[in-house]
Amino acid sequence: MEPGSDDFLPPPECPVFEPSWAEFRDPLGYIAKIRPIAEKSGICKIRPPADWQPPFAVEVDNFRFTPRIQRLNELEIVVEEGGYEAICKDRRWARVAQRLNYPPGKNIGSLLRSHYERIVYPYEMYQSGANLVQCNTRPFDNEEKDKEYKPHSIPLRQSVQPSKFNSYGRRAKRLQPDPEPTEEDIEKNPELKKLQIYGAGPKMMGLGLMAKDKTLRKKDKEGPECPPTVVVKEELGGDVKVESTSPKTFLESKEELSHSPEPCTKMTMRLRRNHSNAQFIESYVCRMCSRGDEDDKLLLCDGCDDNYHIFCLLPPLPEIPKGVWRCPKCVMAECKRPPEAFGFEQATREYTLQSFGEMADSFKADYFNMPVHMVPTELVEKEFWRLVNSIEEDVTVEYGADIHSKEFGSGFPVSDSKRHLTPEEEEYATSGWNLNVMPVLEQSVLCHINADISGMKVPWLYVGMVFSAFCWHIEDHWSYSINYLHWGEPKTWYGVPSLAAEHLEEVMKKLTPELFDSQPDLLHQLVTLMNPNTLMSHGVPVVRTNQCAGEFVITFPRAYHSGFNQGYNFAEAVNFCTADWLPAGRQCIEHYRRLRRYCVFSHEELICKMAACPEKLDLNLAAAVHKEMFIMVQEERRLRKALLEKGITEAEREAFELLPDDERQCIKCKTTCFLSALACYDCPDGLVCLSHINDLCKCSSSRQYLRYRYTLDELPAMLHKLKVRAESFDTWANKVRVALEVEDGRKRSLEELRALESEARERRFPNSELLQQLKNCLSEAEACVSRALGLVSGQEAGPHRVAGLQMTLTELRAFLDQMNNLPCAMHQIGDVKGVLEQVEAYQAEAREALASLPSSPGLLQSLLERGRQLGVEVPEAQQLQRQVEQARWLDEVKRTLAPSARRGTLAVMRGLLVAGASVAPSPAVDKAQAELQELLTIAERWEEKAHLCLEARQKHPPATLEAIIREAENIPVHLPNIQALKEALAKARAWIADVDEIQNGDHYPCLDDLEGLVAVGRDLPVGLEELRQLELQVLTAHSWREKASKTFLKKNSCYTLLEVLCPCADAGSDSTKRSRWMEKELGLYKSDTELLGLSAQDLRDPGSVIVAFKEGEQKEKEGILQLRRTNSAKPSPLASSTTASSTTSVCVCGQVPAGAGALQCDLCQDWFHGRCVSVPRLLSSPRPNPTSSPLLAWWEWDTKFLCPLCMRSRRPRLETILALLVALQRLPVRLPEGEALQCLTERAISWQGRARQALASEDVTALLGRLAELRQRLQAEPRPEEPPNYPAAPASDPLREGSGKDMPKVQGLLENGDSVTSPEKVAPEEGSGKRDLELLSSLLPQLTGPVLELPEATRAPLEELMMEGDLLEVTLDENHSIWQLLQAGQPPDLERIRTLLEVMPLMNGD
Repeated sequence: MEPGSDDFLPPPECPVFEPSWAEFRDPLGYIAKIRPIAEKSGICKIRPPADWQPPFAVEVDNFRFTPRIQRLNELEIVVEEGGYEAICKDRRWARVAQRLNYPPGKNIGSLLRSHYERIVYPYEMYQSGANLVQCNTRPFDNEEKDKEYKPHSIPLRQSVQPSKFNSYGRRAKRLQPDPEPTEEDIEKNPELKKLQIYGAGPKMMGLGLMAKDKTLRKKDKEGPECPPTVVVKEELGGDVKVESTSPKTFLESKEELSHSPEPCTKMTMRLRRNHSNAQFIESYVCRMCSRGDEDDKLLLCDGCDDNYHIFCLLPPLPEIPKGVWRCPKCVMAECKRPPEAFGFEQATREYTLQSFGEMADSFKADYFNMPVHMVPTELVEKEFWRLVNSIEEDVTVEYGADIHSKEFGSGFPVSDSKRHLTPEEEEYATSGWNLNVMPVLEQSVLCHINADISGMKVPWLYVGMVFSAFCWHIEDHWSYSINYLHWGEPKTWYGVPSLAAEHLEEVMKKLTPELFDSQPDLLHQLVTLMNPNTLMSHGVPVVRTNQCAGEFVITFPRAYHSGFNQGYNFAEAVNFCTADWLPAGRQCIEHYRRLRRYCVFSHEELICKMAACPEKLDLNLAAAVHKEMFIMVQEERRLRKALLEKGITEAEREAFELLPDDERQCIKCKTTCFLSALACYDCPDGLVCLSHINDLCKCSSSRQYLRYRYTLDELPAMLHKLKVRAESFDTWANKVRVALEVEDGRKRSLEELRALESEARERRFPNSELLQQLKNCLSEAEACVSRALGLVSGQEAGPHRVAGLQMTLTELRAFLDQMNNLPCAMHQIGDVKGVLEQVEAYQAEAREALASLPSSPGLLQSLLERGRQLGVEVPEAQQLQRQVEQARWLDEVKRTLAPSARRGTLAVMRGLLVAGASVAPSPAVDKAQAELQELLTIAERWEEKAHLCLEARQKHPPATLEAIIREAENIPVHLPNIQALKEALAKARAWIADVDEIQNGDHYPCLDDLEGLVAVGRDLPVGLEELRQLELQVLTAHSWREKASKTFLKKNSCYTLLEVLCPCADAGSDSTKRSRWMEKELGLYKSDTELLGLSAQDLRDPGSVIVAFKEGEQKEKEGILQLRRTNSAKPSPLASSTTASSTTSVCVCGQVPAGAGALQCDLCQDWFHGRCVSVPRLLSSPRPNPTSSPLLAWWEWDTKFLCPLCMRSRRPRLETILALLVALQRLPVRLPEGEALQCLTERAISWQGRARQALASEDVTALLGRLAELRQRLQAEPRPEEPPNYPAAPASDPLREGSGKDMPKVQGLLENGDSVTSPEKVAPEEGSGKRDLELLSSLLPQLTGPVLELPEATRAPLEELMMEGDLLEVTLDENHSIWQLLQAGQPPDLERIRTLLEVMPLMNGD
């Protein structure tokens, strides 16, 4: 596709029109408007307004069609220069190529000759019958003749691939191609040598050289019953191998070859065996030379079974053709069949829109080797005409053309009962540009035809692909056509104006005379495709355009047009006719008569049908029909006169419109008769029009008669009606002109003018300028009447009339002049004059009142009310309104500034100032504005001062604020900031009173009260001296509370200080304690006031706190006893077998402690995991020193364990608590924690006294003395460097004797520190922890007890004291003494010691 010197040159563009919305609303009117310009080009393009986008209404899923096949170069122009022999003789092939517009050079002439010789020349010989001449002498016997033929290679012409269901024919089935003869074969065989040329004629596949008899040929149809053959095969080395094959073998080889990938282009020779059947031999004779020799050169015709020598044929065949071969006689018969028209061959495949689009896009993309949307339109155009002109390439495309919209559905919405349309679809379904609507518009001619001409009135659909084309043609009856491209790629058009139509036809006939000789109406069959450049070179004016989606293309009467599609698209087209077409339609009928072409409808019938109902015609159409009817009547008179002159007098009326068209067609010119026709009584099968009265039959004139539709008297009557209709407009226009210009001096009434307008509408007069003037006059008069009625009714409505409808006095006078100037009489003019008189009288009165100012406000107001009732704006009324507004404003200012009046706000003052600026100026107004401005300035200054006092960081004392408020009270304006300052001062005084009351009360104030006062005092915008004192007291109280918290609370404790200091009133409920402890851990429980069952108010009374504390102690004691009983009943985790129970202990981690590693709390008796709680450290240091206790004095080991639910604080010593109490006494503030600490201290001192008394009793003193003696004895024994591995103690141990108990031999000392040793107190030396634990573990087998015998009378009081002491959140030495005494009176708890030894490394690791 490289461009060359023969590139296609695009013709100039056709006119393109873009109508406005106003123009677009009248389709046929707009086409008539552009016709003078567009008609000169033959075609034009119209772009609708941008937002006119009709929806695509085709049901895509149900749309199925079968396209037509188009071969682009089937209608090439053949140019003859005197015949093949003459051109060859004179060497004029270059000239032929030049006339065909081929570029010079490149051996085009020689190539053209070879193609002509191969393709066209044999056809010419067949057509002339030269190849049917019988010859008795063998051609090519002269070797000199053979030397004239020179071998040359001719490339095969590309063609459409055969259908996959088709085959090569009978001969191809029974004979398969074999390898071509080698050079050696040709040299040995003189016949092969003679045929070693490539002469003219097609090379056909599968041609055999031997004929067969009829029986064998019949069998061929059933199966390949072939005689034995000799197949010449070519081996790899070039040797020739000859094999004798049987029919079976041949069939097998045929199947082999049919699957061979090599093309079947090689020659097959079949050598005949000797046969004894003479009849068989006689059937194999050449029909040209009547000889049967050279039987290997005999060809069998697949059409008639005749035989021919390949060298007897004219022209001779140079080689054996392959495939189907037909003799010259069969080819001649085939050529005489009528040719198939271009573009009308139906394809075999049915498509949907989607499948056709996929095929079309794939074809275009493959052909141009690029995406379809990227192929330039110019490239497609050039390639299209190159293919059309090509004699080597044959490209086949498919075109879904002439698809009837009634069967498949239009692309536009259609109003029918099949489906409901949306409002948008309804709008497009009724649009004049809808191709279903345009042919039947009122101004259209085709709507008056009753006959079925759906081919012209109903749109046709076109589904195109690239290169699919429509040939040069004009529309039926030379009508208009309109084409709309719904979507897809552009459609390229070429057009020729009607003035050049005959020129185009002459050029076509000149270039293709033989086609027009056989088909005079060739250009009416859409089969002629000629390059526009060729037409232009012969002087035919051609234009072009690319029609894009959403655009219309109009073709005008007798405008030739053609074109092709750029790619996949969907278009719709229809014919239409307007009044200006009628002359062209008449000329077309005459043209058809000369060509003997059938008509689609009768033009005479159309004219007469419109003339029969002239009142239904558009005025312009009526005038055009009258003109055509007049010409037609004159012609009919002339023809009937000629009939009379011939002597034909018989006649009968005939309703031709009721006859089928084929029964009223002239047998000579094929025209459809309507007004009249000549028939014969003896020849009833035919009739002729009156233009061919001599061509009817040979019968006598007396047997011939006239068949007529109307008499010659009826036709003028129809003409007259048309004339009246056409001239009715002039009569009406004259009456309108007289009425509008009042030529006779009489104004018409509104009713008369309306009657004229109704007449125009009923008679459907055109929308002329005069009609528009009449409509404008009526509209103006009706508007005046309506306005006058509104004016009068407004006066009657008075103050209740609608606002904004008043007119000014000037407008009233202009309105009255307008009514007087209108060319119609209106009785409302008198009412308007009366209103004007009233207004003018009021105006005079108002001027008088304004001149005598100052007038009474009441008088001014009454005048103003009267003016409003007039319904007309008088200039003096505005002045009255301003005077009234001024008086009102002064009165309002006076009331506002009066001493007795309620104080106004700053906004009111500002509003008065703003309103005063718009009232009429006067000295009184100026004075009032000055007073308002001065008062507003002073008030704003004091407001600003008060605002600064309220917002200032440095607060002012109450005395300063009082002075500001006193001065501001004298201003007669309500000041918000002064009011806020006054309220703040009142709050400050109330706060000072509250402080004095608290400070002078019977008790120190509570911390909560002081904190509340401090918060309130800080928010006040007043400087308060008492506030600083209160802040200091609160700060001191918080400092004490923080110190006490550090003393009592553990690190990250979940308890508050007040909780720790108060007794645990709900100690008896384990679940309550645990849930509250868990809530504390999660930060959910924070209420201190619930501890003693007191409200916040009760906590302020010291007496209530003491009473509640005492009650809490008792409840705590009772609760812990109940809890101990409950927990003691729970199964021990250390037991070998434990059963699941609802009373099982639960550790703080939420799990049940089980097995070794569980510890029991010595207070609440509940069980816990040793790893989940803090455990005591057994020894402060296992290393012996002079003051240390013996290691085997196990009762002094710190094995006491209290769970975190029982031991809630650090438990400081009593001395530390007393120091906190001394600091509390110095605070002038009461705290709940202070009251609780005093109660706790009193409880601890009370318990200490009872404990000392118990320890000082005689029995307990004796027990303590024994323990001291035992400790001294253990201390006196020698201490080895390394602790020995102690053996079991002998039975005669002195200690055991002295105590009466089994005692081991004890070595080592232990010094016990505090009664409660926490892990933080003593840190083991680095590296010695492991050895210490090993030392203690080694002593466990030697620990035995008890070492004292405690009577029950002594044990019980001590245990009760021990329990009460464990409840105290205070550390006392007496508690530790009682613990040691109780431990010595029972066996050592080895399980607990082992558990502590196991847990201690974990604690140290942490």
